[in-house]
Amino acid sequence: MVTQTETPTRLTLRELAKKPDRLTSGHRMCPGCAAPLVVKQVLMAIDEPVVVVCATGCLEVATTIFPQTAWNVPFIHNAFENAAATASGVEAAYRSLVRQGKIEDDNTRIVVFGGDGSSYDIGLQSLSGAMERGHRLLYVCYDNNAYMNTGIQRSSATPVGANTTTSPVGKVQAGKKGARKDLTAIMAAHGIPYVAQASPHNWRDLMQKVRKATAIDGPSFINVLASCNRGWRHDPADTIEIQRLGVDSCLWPLYEVEDGVYRVTYRPKVKVPVSDYLASQGRFGHLLQPANQYIIEALQADVDRRWERLLRMAGEV
Repeated sequence: MVTQTETPTRLTLRELAKKPDRLTSGHRMCPGCAAPLVVKQVLMAIDEPVVVVCATGCLEVATTIFPQTAWNVPFIHNAFENAAATASGVEAAYRSLVRQGKIEDDNTRIVVFGGDGSSYDIGLQSLSGAMERGHRLLYVCYDNNAYMNTGIQRSSATPVGANTTTSPVGKVQAGKKGARKDLTAIMAAHGIPYVAQASPHNWRDLMQKVRKATAIDGPSFINVLASCNRGWRHDPADTIEIQRLGVDSCLWPLYEVEDGVYRVTYRPKVKVPVSDYLASQGRFGHLLQPANQYIIEALQADVDRRWERLLRMAGEV
């Protein structure tokens, strides 16, 4: 097994502030976008050399405008559907070169970034294949709940009731119909060594999970809540608070699955109502009307059921 460096950087703000930026300022991501926060935290947690593979999406489009780039690490962009496959090839080639003695094993970490469009939907087959084959890489999904890059269309990560351009609010429907896909559970079902769910508002939790994931000689997956203020329709200044509400309402619980063992990494002292989270975003504004109260009640019941199930799986009930 490949292990971490002997003296990893301490996860303190004082020490982390000394590290060079692997994603620099000057990119074109929207003010208030959580995705670059996620990327910075993920890459800052890793002390070893990194190769980044990025699926098509906001992150790729806004950080690699030719002839400029915001990346200070080796970076490969591929299509929506094949980022995980590309990373698999990079990992296989790297291991081969080490075995042949052509390069020194410097414990290079391979990290894939993809939005929910490329992870939940278009690239799910590629992602599943990479996990099943056992490639040593970390796949990070920055989940902003829709196809934000192409016009805020619904994805299978879009929550019930959300207003998007392809699940609009009107006489026929009150936003997106049906529950969102649980990609974290799907990845855990692959039986891979490490799966986790995280949020950038709890940076230490996220970074600790990244270090666990990249220390493993095998595939790992982390799903990170990453709001899009344009699609979610919230003030850019409220990004971190909205992630916090998502976690404290248990709609987006923080947990990890290590070698099949579930562990909740954060339990809110006060579990806030899901309606507090919904009220913070314009995409759910119509749900606050009395006629749509039943949708909030159904969502609250589903969140409660899933939270209790997670606690049981983690042996905390």
